[in-house]
Amino acid sequence: MFIFIFQTIWLFIDDLAGKGLDIIIIGKFLFYLTPNLTEKVLPLTVLLSSILTFGTFAENYEFAAMKASGISLQRAMLSLILFIVFLGGVTFYFANSVIPASEQKIFNLRRNIAKVKPAVAIVEGVFSDFEGADMNIKVDNKYGENDRFLENVTIHLKTATKVNSTVIKAKNGELKSSETSDILQLVLYDGHYYRDLEKSSNKGKNKYPFANANFESYTMNIDLSEFNNVDLEEERDISTEKMKNVFRLTKDIDSLQLDNVRIVEAFSKNIQGRMGAFVPVPIEDSTFTDKKMVMNNKLSKKEIPVKDTIKGIVNLNSADAVLNLYQDWQKVQIVKAAKTASSNVLTSIQGKRNELEKRYEIYNRHILALHKKYALALSCVILFFVGAPLGAIIRKGGIGLPLVIAIILFLTYYFLGVFAENYAKKNEIHPIFGAWLSTLIMLPLSIVLTKRATADRGLMNLDGVFEFFKKIGRKKDKETATA
Repeated sequence: MFIFIFQTIWLFIDDLAGKGLDIIIIGKFLFYLTPNLTEKVLPLTVLLSSILTFGTFAENYEFAAMKASGISLQRAMLSLILFIVFLGGVTFYFANSVIPASEQKIFNLRRNIAKVKPAVAIVEGVFSDFEGADMNIKVDNKYGENDRFLENVTIHLKTATKVNSTVIKAKNGELKSSETSDILQLVLYDGHYYRDLEKSSNKGKNKYPFANANFESYTMNIDLSEFNNVDLEEERDISTEKMKNVFRLTKDIDSLQLDNVRIVEAFSKNIQGRMGAFVPVPIEDSTFTDKKMVMNNKLSKKEIPVKDTIKGIVNLNSADAVLNLYQDWQKVQIVKAAKTASSNVLTSIQGKRNELEKRYEIYNRHILALHKKYALALSCVILFFVGAPLGAIIRKGGIGLPLVIAIILFLTYYFLGVFAENYAKKNEIHPIFGAWLSTLIMLPLSIVLTKRATADRGLMNLDGVFEFFKKIGRKKDKETATA
């Protein structure tokens, strides 16, 4: 846990550094992150501890003493098996209740921390949004003490309707503020000011009035009271799949599936209506009418050739046949209209495809989060049956070979899970399979190792391999002697 916490600190160092946070807030941040790390820490802990424990038993010949006393490996493992099953149940409860609550806490805390000290929250090369001040700021470079000096400053000021009506650009800038003040003073040098003016009358709007000016020095006072008075314990009603328990995930999965199907069906009907596809053909058309007339005439013993009756019927099974019904100038218009309609439909389909990919990714994430709760609990049990017999087989304790083997097995388990999860989110494999893949791969390994440890056999039986090569060598010797 200590190692993973330090790795997490490096991931979130940008959220913590330079914000003026006290040790209590940073401690809460790490404390809320700890439950989420159990998904990585707990399987590795079970695997490593089981290898170390049973490796020490085998190294000190304690298993040999147990077997001499009539105690089998399964009986020796019975108490630990019961404990691991209990640990799996506790892990599921932890994943279903504690981890979602901690995810909600850490999400809200990160959002609130991001609002603290916005004077140092201006990021180079991107627009930093100051929602409380209704403005966006972008700088190319920051330098000097506390990054107070700015280069190539671009500012967008928003109206009450959140429209960027004012643009200010300056070659240099300087931030002036104090820690106790709610006012951030931004002084710009050698710049240009542009603003779109609003007119109440329609006649004035058509003239597109604006104001612009060049300046050598321009000072802006930004009220940061909304940023500095941030409640770091404030919670918001925002949730992702990691913040939901089994009941909520099951309910949301059904809702997301129904919504996705409804959107696909509605879009399909819209496209069919725009293209005129799959329009039902009336049963009574001219062809059938002419055929009926022929049959009626035959019944009335009037000899009328069929080919004379239906000679006006045209075969419309191809596009060329349809176009031949029109004149040349009409053909050009029809082809152009068809190309335009097809292009518009393809554009609509591409846009809807991107939307549906995002919606189905959210749907897959919910299925993954649901099954990962069960897979995490079962993985503790399976990894115990991998580590315990493996320790009994290698007969080595201590922090050495067991640690190396445990890390190799865990990395295999972990990276298989990561790759499968990423493929499942992109709908390349089924999300249920993505959640269970790493656990299912470890399952046959646990069965094989348990059987070999019970039979007191080594990790790999190389005697047959050596004997095979010895036989080949003997045959070659005999052939050489015969020659």
